[in-house]
Amino acid sequence: MSTFQIAKQQEVLISQFRAAPGAILDVRSPVEFKHGHIPGAINFPLLTDKQRAAIGTCYKTDGRSAAVELGFGLVNPGVGDMLRKALVIAPDKSVRIHCARGGLRSRSMAWRLTEDGFRVLLLKGGYKSYRRWARQIVSHPRRVNILAGLTGTGKTRILKALAKQGEQVLDLEGLANHRGSSFGGLGMPAQPSTQHFGNLIAEQLDQFEPGRPVWIEAESGQIGTCWLPDQLFRMMKSAPAFEIVRPIEERLDTLTEIYGQENRNALIEATERIGKKLGGERTKTAVGLIEKYELRAACRIILDYYDRSYGDDRKRRRVTPYKLKIGGMSDREAAVLLVKVSGEL
Repeated sequence: MSTFQIAKQQEVLISQFRAAPGAILDVRSPVEFKHGHIPGAINFPLLTDKQRAAIGTCYKTDGRSAAVELGFGLVNPGVGDMLRKALVIAPDKSVRIHCARGGLRSRSMAWRLTEDGFRVLLLKGGYKSYRRWARQIVSHPRRVNILAGLTGTGKTRILKALAKQGEQVLDLEGLANHRGSSFGGLGMPAQPSTQHFGNLIAEQLDQFEPGRPVWIEAESGQIGTCWLPDQLFRMMKSAPAFEIVRPIEERLDTLTEIYGQENRNALIEATERIGKKLGGERTKTAVGLIEKYELRAACRIILDYYDRSYGDDRKRRRVTPYKLKIGGMSDREAAVLLVKVSGEL
């Protein structure tokens, strides 16, 4: 029986693949994995980035057979190490495997692990089929409630309070590792690629009950370097919006708490990035205040720019937001009010 016959018997569709037990081994190259992968998968490359490029060149110049032969020649010396690593990852010898399209790489790995006693499931269509599933999940129509408000009103914390109350919350900034402003990346992990950001969104949305609303913070089409999926962004633009309003002093409290421990030079760089829109004199004054660790005073100046930007963005929205004054309220109290008002509307 050939490698392909053995592997074909183990192929399953994406729904079965996701529901099955066992570690997910993504045998694509590291660069492919970095561009986007199934959340929770482990990169278990059959080939390095350089080896994959060499095979691609061989395919173009010498044809498929030569490329396949070169591929097997590159893989064979490392088989022993791969088996040992697989045992560390999956000591119960139960794994799910995929490559880009469910072709040579995943089938070859499945055959090798099966020969060593592993129980293997292959994803029919590979990562490409997962991406189709992710796009379908994200584009599926659903009820959305938008949480809007000026910078510093504590929208992220209120979203977390909503989640604690059992509401369905999609924290886009949390998934993007960015707060959505010039200062948004400070103190945050590296951002995912836009494609992987979409995968993370799909996995979250798939856990929600279809008939219940999903709370999402108002965003532009881009959070740092991550772009929102078009279908989701269109839903957000036409969804009912609830704008929370807090006094300026409470907003300054929130901002100084979030950014008070950040590196001073990083804060200055972020301020200078919005220098043209903030204005030369205001930028100079804000930078001087940051240098003297007077962050609250600096934030007061910087908020002028963000408040004006928010006003411009609000004018472009399709839906007029319902305003809620939450000055003096805790995050939990604000969340309770939002649920009550949204239910009445």
